[in-house]
Amino acid sequence: MHKLLLNLCVVLTCSTLSTLAQAQTPAAWPAAKPMSVVVPFAAGGAVDYAARMVVNKLGERLGQSMVIDNVAGAGGVVGTAKVARAAPDGYTLLVAPDSTIVIAPLVTPDAVKYDPLKDLVPVGLINITPLILVASPGLPVNNFAELLRYARANPGKLNYASPGVGNLLHVAMEALLQQAGINIVHVPYKSTPQIVSDLIGNQIELALLVPSTGLPHIKGGKIKALGLTVNERLTASPEIPPLSDSPELKGYYVTTSIGLFVPGKTSPAIVERLNRELNAVLSSPEVRKPFEEQAATIGKGSGADYAEFLRKELVRNAVVIKAANIKGE
Repeated sequence: MHKLLLNLCVVLTCSTLSTLAQAQTPAAWPAAKPMSVVVPFAAGGAVDYAARMVVNKLGERLGQSMVIDNVAGAGGVVGTAKVARAAPDGYTLLVAPDSTIVIAPLVTPDAVKYDPLKDLVPVGLINITPLILVASPGLPVNNFAELLRYARANPGKLNYASPGVGNLLHVAMEALLQQAGINIVHVPYKSTPQIVSDLIGNQIELALLVPSTGLPHIKGGKIKALGLTVNERLTASPEIPPLSDSPELKGYYVTTSIGLFVPGKTSPAIVERLNRELNAVLSSPEVRKPFEEQAATIGKGSGADYAEFLRKELVRNAVVIKAANIKGE
């Protein structure tokens, strides 16, 4: 894993710079031909929603027809591979979460047949979202301090759910457990809706959820919020404290982000144009408001900025994955 981490870090640091050696924007780009935007998950999920919020507006600014192509499979690897192998001509794009880029190659290295940080170039960040640590209504705790005491008094008797081995929510929870020094058993699920259903029914005790999934059930009193994985409180639910307020979790900070990518070796001028138009789309109220209502922070900045963010996420996750011996199925 050390060799893989080193290679990915070097590539991620250099990926944006390396494109400077490529040819400048083809004079005909963008030509009057459809652009394919691959979403490596099924329609209806958070990544698909983000793509559909952005893609039409992006197409309008570019004067292009943009077609979303949902290519699900292997936790995002199948769709990501399709873009990694695509021609770097500016007509194939990828909207994917950071977990597909910086977790998949660490937990399933045999399944990832491409280098996600060499064969893909970040165009920019679309949005970034915190997570909420939630508990079932029957668990006798109401905040993280109480959970800590209960878990220490009952080592190995509590459980938490995530949508599969090696996904971001699994890794994020393992990071929390490692830092807090408590033992809670992981129970992998096949879907988030089933996790929520079993939390409400007291069949599972803990989970990390994105706000758009968790808040309706928290506000309805069906599950309990124990804390946020970021330092800033949510405007929609300011009563939920940051987990980092706990002395045991000082510095704990975990998010999930969604970004726009193109194949490696895409002309830097195309990347810069796409980034400029993406930032313009994200600044429009009709795009900002729906994201903010889901407690997502709108992305901004350059592709290089997002590349640096991903590099740091790669390093942090690699440490957690190694310590927890997480291996994808």
